[in-house]
Amino acid sequence: MVVGDASIDIETLVIGAGPGGYVAAIRAAQLGQQVLIVDKSELGGVCLNRGCIPSKALIAAAHQFEAAQHGEQFGITVGDVQVDFGKTQEFKNGVVKKMTGGVSGLLKGNRVEVFHGECMFINQNEARLFNDHESPRYRFKNCIIATGSRPIELKAFPFGGRILSSTEALNLPEIPKSMIVIGGGYIGAELSQMYAKFGTKITIIEGLDTILPGFDKDMTTLVAKNMKKSGAEIFTNAKAESATQTDKDVTVKFTVDGKEQELTADYLLVTVGRRPNTDGELGLDLIDVELTDRGLVKIDHQGRTNIPHIYAIGDIVEGPALAHKASYEAKVVAEAISGMPSVIDYKCVPAVAFTDPECASVGLTETEAKAKGYKVAAGKFPYAGNGRATSLGNTEGFVKIVADEETGIVLGSQIVGLESSNMIAEMGLAIEMGATLEDLALTIHAHPTLGEIVMEAAELVMGHPIHVIAPRKPLKK
Repeated sequence: MVVGDASIDIETLVIGAGPGGYVAAIRAAQLGQQVLIVDKSELGGVCLNRGCIPSKALIAAAHQFEAAQHGEQFGITVGDVQVDFGKTQEFKNGVVKKMTGGVSGLLKGNRVEVFHGECMFINQNEARLFNDHESPRYRFKNCIIATGSRPIELKAFPFGGRILSSTEALNLPEIPKSMIVIGGGYIGAELSQMYAKFGTKITIIEGLDTILPGFDKDMTTLVAKNMKKSGAEIFTNAKAESATQTDKDVTVKFTVDGKEQELTADYLLVTVGRRPNTDGELGLDLIDVELTDRGLVKIDHQGRTNIPHIYAIGDIVEGPALAHKASYEAKVVAEAISGMPSVIDYKCVPAVAFTDPECASVGLTETEAKAKGYKVAAGKFPYAGNGRATSLGNTEGFVKIVADEETGIVLGSQIVGLESSNMIAEMGLAIEMGATLEDLALTIHAHPTLGEIVMEAAELVMGHPIHVIAPRKPLKK
């Protein structure tokens, strides 16, 4: 029982219940720590509630709608296909509810105490938690900060009304007739293509010379081609200048190659990146946690900040702002608190865009490997040479493997095509364990599967492919 404003003692306080925070809380509890997790919004964070999971549910629905319309190659013809977008949103919300409910059950099952509210540091050992009903004060031995990130809001395009962030774009009650998208990164590309499949007239304004920067251009070209098939228009090397909205539409002025243009659409979606949640009422400045110029928390190889018993993970530290990276770091810091020798020591972090076709990359690209001084052996095996892809009627794409020519060690891989989001895991494992092309080629892959393309790509780079004709001298043993 707490008297007055006395502090409640807790061993480990976790701030943020996203894929970094809740994983850290569960792992810490598994290791015997007394854990309290706090989040002002729903369990699961942005990923489960406003990002990864709801977007993939809507993307899956869009694929279903497209498949129902275009089954001719399989001898299947469907009549007038209609979308009840209200039911589509119900499906998405049901997926989110199931996932967040699962997180709640996992936390409860691991005896993690949950506080729904906000957190503010009082000093380096205490924090005040508060919501509409209570404001307890906790003294902690260790703290893990996992507060994530939020969409960047541009001054010229403030969110509200017809100007949307990704959060609002995932919750529209109807399919828009038209939408302008500023930013062709993975969020902008995924949501653009999803709505385009539902029939929305999409216009993308991207400042760089390609959509999906960060992926090889021969990958993004396939995505752009499919977007255009769905009626999307893509402006690259373009700059959005201003927007004017009414209660019915929004008009955007932008320039392309110095020429000013103007477009009007039902909505404007702004997806130009994310900002770390290290500002605001959390009070990191009050306890002197060191930040970079970009507002990221500085950490060591075990996730410690400059305050030894305070840790940080996920989108608020250096590295790609990806859920799986946050979950990896979460386990490391929970184990570090328990005295284990765990360290943040990954060779690579996979990146995936759930576009059509899917794009996935891990490790070094061919260009990056050459820049690092490697003598590179690289090659691409097409989906068109694979029996499973052919039987699915989807032969668009390739698997590319980048290796050190002298040793055969796998340095990186880029996959564009059906299920590349799942296939990239094998390549990540290969890089982490220092596998060679021969290791991949000699691993028996089940037939007929898409996974065989990895084996065939390895054989291709080694110089002896079976299912394509590609003359190449074998690597020296």
